[in-house]
Amino acid sequence: MTQRFTRNELVARLVRAGELEVSGEDPAEAATYFDTEKFRFHGPDGVESDFAGLNDYFASVREAFDERSIRRGIVVAEGDQLACQTWIEGTFVREFTQSPAGPLPPNGKRIVFDLINIFRFDDRGRLIEEWVRTDNRSLLRQLVGCRF
Repeated sequence: MTQRFTRNELVARLVRAGELEVSGEDPAEAATYFDTEKFRFHGPDGVESDFAGLNDYFASVREAFDERSIRRGIVVAEGDQLACQTWIEGTFVREFTQSPAGPLPPNGKRIVFDLINIFRFDDRGRLIEEWVRTDNRSLLRQLVGCRF
């Protein structure tokens, strides 16, 4: 039987999945929000990954940034797809190994990842695809503390 989720249910699942990835509090629960075999990530500058790669990325975020948080903004839903604004914040206190420019030393500042996401869910309410767009130049300005 195909299970269909309401817009509000998909939004709630998306919010919880993001909270778990950013906090790292319960990896087993986080995995339940994804089709871990089929999930595909399409990021800025041609970055492509699977579920393991997404987990590796968030592990590097958790390692580099303290006092992390995630917020979702405007959400637009169409069938099994959601588009939204996302802000991930944290204080940059240890090396960030997966910055757009490679490993970077900490600067002690509050950093805001300002993202636009599109997500696709399967009929079981699991995330199977994500597209992310962000202004890497703006992010790098925050990370290295200069204007270029």
